Amino acid sequence: MSAFIHDDFLLESPQARRLYHDHAAAEPIYDYHTHLPVDQIANDHRFADLTEIWLGGDHYKWRAMRANGIAESRITGDTDSRDKFDAWAATLPHTLRNPLYHWSQLELKRYFGIDTLLGPDTADQVWQQANEQLADPSFSTRNLLRRGNVRLVCSTDDPCDPLKHHDELARDPDSPCAVYPTFRPDRALQIERINSWRSYLDQLTQAAGIDCSNLSRFKDALHQRHGYFHQHGCRLSDHGLGCLPLESCAESDAARIFDRARNQQDLTAGDGERFASHMMQFFGELNAGKGWTMQLHLGALRNANTRLFKRLGRDIGCDSIAELPQIHGLVRFLDDLDAHDQLPKVVLYNLNPGQNRALVAALGNFQREIPGKLQYGSAWWFLDTEEGMTDQINALSSIGLLSHFVGMLTDSRSFLSAPRHEYFRRILCNLLGRDMQRGALPDDLELVGSLVSRICYRNAVDYFGMKLRGDAPAPDAR
Repeated sequence: MSAFIHDDFLLESPQARRLYHDHAAAEPIYDYHTHLPVDQIANDHRFADLTEIWLGGDHYKWRAMRANGIAESRITGDTDSRDKFDAWAATLPHTLRNPLYHWSQLELKRYFGIDTLLGPDTADQVWQQANEQLADPSFSTRNLLRRGNVRLVCSTDDPCDPLKHHDELARDPDSPCAVYPTFRPDRALQIERINSWRSYLDQLTQAAGIDCSNLSRFKDALHQRHGYFHQHGCRLSDHGLGCLPLESCAESDAARIFDRARNQQDLTAGDGERFASHMMQFFGELNAGKGWTMQLHLGALRNANTRLFKRLGRDIGCDSIAELPQIHGLVRFLDDLDAHDQLPKVVLYNLNPGQNRALVAALGNFQREIPGKLQYGSAWWFLDTEEGMTDQINALSSIGLLSHFVGMLTDSRSFLSAPRHEYFRRILCNLLGRDMQRGALPDDLELVGSLVSRICYRNAVDYFGMKLRGDAPAPDAR
C-alpha cells in the first residue's frame, strides 16, 4: 500500500500538481503570526521526547482527546510522557476528517520520515523512531526552523515584555531566521477586570518608567512601549476581541472610566466596551504613525468551561465560535480612523464563517493606495480546515482581490507546525487547479502559478516590510 502522505496528497488534477510542485512547494515560509516561545529559539532548546514537542501546549490535540473520552490527567495532568502519548495515539484514528489527522501525519512524515499511520497498534514504533531522532542535535529548535525553510517568525508579546530573547537573537549570527515581536496589548483593555487590570498598571509603570496615574500617562506609557517594540523590529500589533465596539468614546469619557477603575470604584454597564473603543482608536493611530500593520482577531468566545478555567487557566481548548454582530462596529472603527487619515494596514481574522463575505465587503470600503492594504486574513482556529480555507479563499476571491492575499500563518506554539503552510498551499493549488481544469480560469500555468507564488511568500514579504536576515536594512525615518 502506498504512503498516505505522498507527493500529490490533496492534488486532484494535473494543473493542481503543476501549480504545487512548480510554484508553491519550494517557497520559503514567512510566519508572521505565531505563539512560539522565543526563549526556546534563543536557547536552541532540545526536546526530551515526542510528547514534549508534539503535545505540550497544543490545545487543538487536548480538545480532541477530551472528545475521545481521555481523562484530563492524561492530557494536562501529571501522568508520564509515554502515557500521554499513548492517549494521543489512541485518539488520532478517531480524528478522520478533522485537520488534526492530516497535520499529524504530515508532521510525522516531514520531520521524522515516518509514513506509519499512528494508532494504538503502532504507538511503540512511532515513539521509538521519533525519540531516537529527537536525541540528535539536528532536532533543536533552530534546526527545526531551518529544516522547515522558515525565513521569518513573529512571536506574540505583551507591551511589558523586555524582549530580552529578541535582543539575543538579533545579535546572534547563528539565528536561524528573522525573529520579531508583535505588540499585543489586550490586557491594557480589560478594565472591567479591575483587580488584574490595576496590577497590570503597575507592571506597565515599571516597564515604561512612566507612572500610569491617569489616562494620559497610561497612554504615554503604552506609546513608549510601542516605540520600544519598534526599535526591536516590531511592525505588527495584534488584538483579540469578541467584536469591535459599536460606538466611539471621547477622551473625557475614557478618562472618567480610567479613574473609576484605578480607584477601585464599580464601573457602570458598557464602561468596559467604551474604554476598549477609545483605546483601540489610540492603537490604530499609533500603528498608522509608525507604518505598522494592525491584526484584528475577531469572533472568539473564550474560556467557556469555568471548571477547567479555574483549574488550568487560558488557552486549554475550551473556546468557541461566538455569534456576535461584527459589521457595524468594524465599519465604525475603520471609518473613524480613515476620516482622520490614521488608518493603518489591517489584517482581519474572522472565526465565524457565516460572516466571511460581509467582512470582506466591509474591508473593501476602505482600500486605499497600498495594494491589499486591508487584508482578509487566512482561515483562523476552528476554520483552519480544508473547508474553512476554501471558503475564506472563495469569499476573498469573489468580493476582493485574491492576488494581494498575504497567505498562511501557523498561529501555533509548536516547532512542528511548518507543514500547516504546506497543507494550505496544497488546498490553494487544488482549488485553483480545479478552476483551470473546468475552464473557470485560463489553463495558463505561468499566469496562475505566479499568483500562487506570491500568495505563498512574496506578498507577505512586500506587505509587512520586515527585514529578513541577510537583507540590507530598510530605511525608516519614524
